[in-house]
Amino acid sequence: MAKKKDAEKATPNDENSKQDKSEMAEDEEPNFSDPEDYVDNISDEELLGDILKTRPQETDGVESVIVVDGIPQITADRFDKLRNVVSKIFSKVGEIVNECYPKTPEGSTKGYVFIEYANAAHAAEAVTLLNNHKLDRQHTFTVNLFTDFKKYEDIPDEWEPPAPQPYTDMGNLHYFLLEPDSYDQFSTVCNRGSTVQIWLNSVPEPSKLVEKERWTETFVKWSPLGTYFTTIHGAGVALWGGPDFARKMRFAHQGVQFIDFSPSEKYVVTYSPTFEGQGEPKNLIIWDIRTGQEKRSFYLNSQMMWPFIRWSHDDKYFARSDEDMLSVYETPSFGLLNKKSFKIPGIRDFSWSPVDNILAYWMAEDKDVPARVTLIEIPSRNEIRSKNLFNVADCRMHWQKSGDYLCVKVDRYSKIRKDKNEIKYSGMYFNFEIFHMQEKQIPVDSVEVKESIHAFAWEPVGSKFAIIHGDQPNICVSFYGVKTGQTPALLKKLEKKCCNHLFWSPTGQYIVLADLRSSSGVLEFVDTNDFNVMTQQEHFQASDVEWDPTGRYVVTVCSFWKAKVDTGYSVWSFQGKILRRFNSGAFCQLLWRPRPPSLLSVKEQKEIRKNLKKYSAQFESKDRMRSSRASKELVEKRRKLFEEFNSYREKCREKWLEQKPRRLQLRNNVDTDEIENDTKNVDEEVIEFFIKEEITIID
Repeated sequence: MAKKKDAEKATPNDENSKQDKSEMAEDEEPNFSDPEDYVDNISDEELLGDILKTRPQETDGVESVIVVDGIPQITADRFDKLRNVVSKIFSKVGEIVNECYPKTPEGSTKGYVFIEYANAAHAAEAVTLLNNHKLDRQHTFTVNLFTDFKKYEDIPDEWEPPAPQPYTDMGNLHYFLLEPDSYDQFSTVCNRGSTVQIWLNSVPEPSKLVEKERWTETFVKWSPLGTYFTTIHGAGVALWGGPDFARKMRFAHQGVQFIDFSPSEKYVVTYSPTFEGQGEPKNLIIWDIRTGQEKRSFYLNSQMMWPFIRWSHDDKYFARSDEDMLSVYETPSFGLLNKKSFKIPGIRDFSWSPVDNILAYWMAEDKDVPARVTLIEIPSRNEIRSKNLFNVADCRMHWQKSGDYLCVKVDRYSKIRKDKNEIKYSGMYFNFEIFHMQEKQIPVDSVEVKESIHAFAWEPVGSKFAIIHGDQPNICVSFYGVKTGQTPALLKKLEKKCCNHLFWSPTGQYIVLADLRSSSGVLEFVDTNDFNVMTQQEHFQASDVEWDPTGRYVVTVCSFWKAKVDTGYSVWSFQGKILRRFNSGAFCQLLWRPRPPSLLSVKEQKEIRKNLKKYSAQFESKDRMRSSRASKELVEKRRKLFEEFNSYREKCREKWLEQKPRRLQLRNNVDTDEIENDTKNVDEEVIEFFIKEEITIID
């Protein structure tokens, strides 16, 4: 029966299909072929331009081959000596896989050689470092990549001037400095990074300027002078600016995870841990912010400390370190300074002065050679000061913001023990070596501390520095003063403090001692003029502390990346008074917009501070007007809310009165709107509670 039913069902379907075929046969079949005279004038590049850019490209496998011209032309009996000299020079860059010296029929060299490295990065580095290298007075190497020959062959014989590009008006990128009341801006990232907001820190409540969803994929960052707002994406980096925060520039770098700006905002550095693409490998790229062009790229080891390259204060130079080598590059050519790197065996770290083109680096101990801290001038390469150090485990360099002092924190040991491939130190103690940069011959003073050091910070404006030292529960904070011609003096020691971070005000004098590692979030606001603890506060599970550029406000943040509940931020005055609390689910980040340095000279700033009372009257009057205006706005806001509530309540009451006849009808004409009207349905119940029982014995 089942088979019969299936056959019966198939019969009408077959009939329908036959009918459809007959109808199609009656109609003409469509013709999709082109006419005979049709000419296809659309190229593949126009039709599939975006797709063709990503297609795989053929390579000849010679990206790691270089051609060295300027080799001495010698006979066969001197060939081995020449090959050893050339191999020794070029093997310093990387591993050499193969060498080929073209020769004449008589066995003499032709004056050039082909050298193949293990990877293309070493080949590119060899071109950069060894081009124009002098072998002797008569021979200078000219080094090129083998792949450059094809590039130069494709250059047209006739030069055509590039087409002029239209001028793009970037708008006023410094509009925020013209704010009449000098309110600062800050950015927030919340909702697990999905929402980015930019606020104006106005009074009495902040004003929201911009809010965008999915504006960034990881984090945001302001440029050092506050000109640009940076967002990070999987395909690269975007810069935003102007009153409407429009996109001003974008840089394509797949998988970028870290960014850094040069101090003057001329260049931006992007870094991706992985390299994806073809051609010369590169994971760090330097871009010109104004033009968007790629200026220089490197393939660097991710085990180095970020930032991998570090800039001089004026963007004229940048440097990077490698194993036993320090390379300094100059801009805008982005070439190696004097085409030669510093050979520094055992170099561990380096740092630029914040106001001068002076480079400080330290090199580790090697057998009988002590560790050493050295200061050199750039570009002259003159060594202006050095300091030998013994029994050194590690060093950290801290420049004072004005560049008057350099502090080198030295971790020293009493005993050292090597356990297989691991070095273990014992009997640790610490020294602070203070270099007086503005004094003749740069004298160096030393401060020794026997206890563990947890934090160090210079006063941004002034000559004091603070350190957190000791072990639990005896954590102490010590303040030292540095004066010209004198050794650093201990000014104050605050004992038994709960803190592990130091945050100086940008204007100096005030400092916040914060405990950010535990969940307590203890905050102490200290005035270093008399070392008075103005107040002690708490922000539970605080993860970050941020001073605003003026030093008037402090923001503490509880980030979603540290805690999952009670995330948000709190705004405090510089004296530790709470001004505002903001709680938001999955709050991630808050950053103040930086301000560029003042255009006033130091003398003019001192004159203003001296006559501050003369100017304060107008600002106090403005503050009173703003306060009264804020109070007036608050009263008007409350009055408006009260009127809206009364209006809504009156509408509800009218509706309630209209429905009263219907309620009476449903309740047998018993008015239950007031309980006193229905005495029959009221039950009275008396409840007694046993409170206390006492037994008194009467004699």
